[in-house]
Amino acid sequence: MDGLERDTAVTTLKQPDLGNSQDSSTPHEAAAPKRHLRELGINLNHWYVVAQSKELGTQPLAVNLWHQPIVLYRDRTGSPIALEDRCPHRQVKLSEGTVEGDNIACTYHGWQFAPSGSCAHVPYLEPQQKLPTCQLRQYPVQEQDGFIWLFPGEAELAEQQVPLGVPEWEHLNFIGSLTTIDVQAHYSFLIENLMDMYHGHLHGGAQVWANPVLAELKADDTHVHAHYDAESYYRIDKIWSASQLIFPSLRQLHPEPLDVYYYYPHWRSTLGDDFVIYCLFCPVSETHTRAYLLHFTSLERFPKLHKTPLAVRRFVKRAFTNSASFVLRRLVREDVLMLEQEQQAFEQHPTYRGPELNRALTAVQQLIRQQAEE
Repeated sequence: MDGLERDTAVTTLKQPDLGNSQDSSTPHEAAAPKRHLRELGINLNHWYVVAQSKELGTQPLAVNLWHQPIVLYRDRTGSPIALEDRCPHRQVKLSEGTVEGDNIACTYHGWQFAPSGSCAHVPYLEPQQKLPTCQLRQYPVQEQDGFIWLFPGEAELAEQQVPLGVPEWEHLNFIGSLTTIDVQAHYSFLIENLMDMYHGHLHGGAQVWANPVLAELKADDTHVHAHYDAESYYRIDKIWSASQLIFPSLRQLHPEPLDVYYYYPHWRSTLGDDFVIYCLFCPVSETHTRAYLLHFTSLERFPKLHKTPLAVRRFVKRAFTNSASFVLRRLVREDVLMLEQEQQAFEQHPTYRGPELNRALTAVQQLIRQQAEE
């Protein structure tokens, strides 16, 4: 097929079928066109990660989740509180203020707001005056597995949903590493990147798996599971095996199952029995996504280590925590470059539809649309 024929073949995929041009329907009767995938919002009725636990100290913390400015702070018991980041008096950010007991105080005039969002104190309130009845939005929030989880949807539905667990965070048999993803792109680009194991071509020798083949795909209205038959050179059975990360000549490939899951709105992956990876999402807007990427290495193949005192095991976990962060940061840099190019290309040619050969991504796109339209 020559170049002209290739261009023509791709062009036929650019424009979606808008129906029969001879349809007698009036403009008012015609169905509204679907929003593009890259413009869809999120399903707010899920738990999202907005911060690491260690990021939320004694001072207020400003976060953004899908166009919603939110202020986080801790009350006197250390429990996280989440309110809309807006003082109703003059509309300035409460996150610029201070924590006063269980309340948060605005830096402008010192007005204080209780964890419920009601006005609790005005320093210059006169005896004949009553506290303003203004009410800030309070968000369901909880702390779990080293992260602050927030529910931005209908508060009464929060108890019906459960945050995605990360049990490896505290487990002594897993060594964790973490890095933050901050990309100027729609969240769908990032989740497609994570579900597409064929993009390992981008990462070269930094990727611990190779030769993936999509062998099985399952999907429903809450998740997508893609199973790839793959190979890996990295088996954590001896201390020296970690040197394979640095010396490619020591690597020997062996078969290893690779499973990736999109538990809307978050992602999880396993490589054999040794590796577990998570990506916890915090979509900011249609063109900005934040996420936390976590990599866990199992120590199950070291039976003698499990017989050592707990103090020793805790020391090993602390000593090696974030030992793989330098690799994660490299992978993220390479991915972010690609994702931002995808976003820019979409903005320049929003009607273009390129061919997609990975069935897992088609399933992911369908789930994103279904959840966004609920």
